[in-house]
Amino acid sequence: MSHFKYHVFFCTNDRVDGSACCERHGASDLRAYAKQKLKDMAAEIPDKVRINSAGCLDHCAAGPVLVVYPEAIWYTYVDKEDIDEIFESHLKNGQIVERLLVEE
Repeated sequence: MSHFKYHVFFCTNDRVDGSACCERHGASDLRAYAKQKLKDMAAEIPDKVRINSAGCLDHCAAGPVLVVYPEAIWYTYVDKEDIDEIFESHLKNGQIVERLLVEE
């Protein structure tokens, strides 16, 4: 059994050559927001969740992106409201946020 129900990996890759990357869309700031949100919602989320940084997840065109394991659900997001929706729907209630899914 895993120690965590969900691992949420935020791509925080920053390409020094100026090409498309998640960090250019504020990925680190929104990851920090997610970490604080997890602390704030600790009593509301029934299972253990871990927020992690990741290097390039190779979905630069869809960025910024995060992936929720173990289901391997890929999301794109724009702002705190999108992160809030992922937390409420997916991490708290187990419902995938269809509108934010990364199209394969």
